[in-house]
This record gives sequence, structure tokens and C-alpha cells, in this order.
Amino acid sequence: MTIRVGIVDDHPLVRDGMTALLREYADLEVVATADSVASGRRLLDGEAADVVLLDLRLGQKSGLELLTDPGDAATRPAIVVLTAFDHAEYVAAACRLGAAGFVLKTAPITQLVEAIRRAAAGGTLGHSGAATEPTLTHREQEIVRLMVDGRSNDEIGAALSISRKTVEGHLSRLFARVGVASRAELAARAVTEGWLDVPTIPRRRPRRS
Repeated sequence: MTIRVGIVDDHPLVRDGMTALLREYADLEVVATADSVASGRRLLDGEAADVVLLDLRLGQKSGLELLTDPGDAATRPAIVVLTAFDHAEYVAAACRLGAAGFVLKTAPITQLVEAIRRAAAGGTLGHSGAATEPTLTHREQEIVRLMVDGRSNDEIGAALSISRKTVEGHLSRLFARVGVASRAELAARAVTEGWLDVPTIPRRRPRRS
């Protein structure tokens, strides 16, 4: 049986190159491509593809938006995330949001083909408990995003309608939890490790014994 493949990537060379590479496999056929979140959403909502290869950076938007979209799970294609960014945060988010696979663009084509075939057969990424939780809570993400933009604690508090003391409390706990000692180090890690790009979820509280 031929596996129908869709590609969502904002770079024409990547789409064309991937199409040419997959053409070498008799059981795979690229049937549709998209270059943005909007066109990717139309591809996912249709029934043209069995498996969709999804880039995580689509212009100024994140491909993870397409994983969070509500839809009919029975008719939507399986999604394999295909990205150049090797961040644990992205893998965790892909697991949490139901991606069927996660492959780096630097991986051998055989690895991608294996992921497509596994996804088409109903296989998914495995995950367990806290390992799939994002590094930042929703409030922490708001604070760190403003901090990365160069805002002071006073300015962050004003923007979020909270006190400077509350901002400092959030940052102090975050410093301790992720093992950083300064705002600059926190901002650098947040950007390079993709903490600001993933959807947040309520953090589970530890159980009382």
C-alpha cells in the first residue's frame, strides 16, 4: 500500500528536496505541500495525506500550533516532526501533543522513511510523566519572554499586572529549579533551548505523603 505524505515547511528547497528523496521509495508518495501554519492547517484538515512531515519553524510562527489544533483524530493524518532544532523541549512538546515521530533534518533519509512508515502503521512517540512537562509554567513563560525582550522587573510587573516582588519570586524559584545564576543566563537558555516556543500546561503539584 502506498503511504501518502504531506510536507509542511516554509523553505521551498527543503520541500522540493524532500519530495525528490522520498520519490526513490516505491511505497511513499508526496501528495501535498504547505508553507505556513494556515496552509498546513488546510492540509491537516483534508484527507489527502496519511502522514505529514511538520517543520517547527514556519516563518514567525511555530509548527507546534498545528499539533495543538482540535480536529478529528480518526481522519487527521499522523504527524512526524521534522526539524533542524535538537532541543529536548521540542521533543517533549511533540510527545505531549501527540506527534507520531520526531526526526532531525540532519538524520539519514532512511531514519525519516522508517519514521514515516511507523507513523502510517499507527506507531507513536513514547513518553512518561514529568519527562514531557515543559520547563516553564505559563506565568514563568510570560515573565521570561518579557525579560528576553529587555524589560526590567518593574516593567514586567506592570505589563502582567503583578508586583515587582511577585516577579522576583518567580525568577528566584526558576533560577533554583533550572540551575542558573543570572537573568542573562536564564534568557540565553530560554532562547537556545526553545523554552518560549512550546505550549505550556499546568505544572503538577507533588503529592503529599
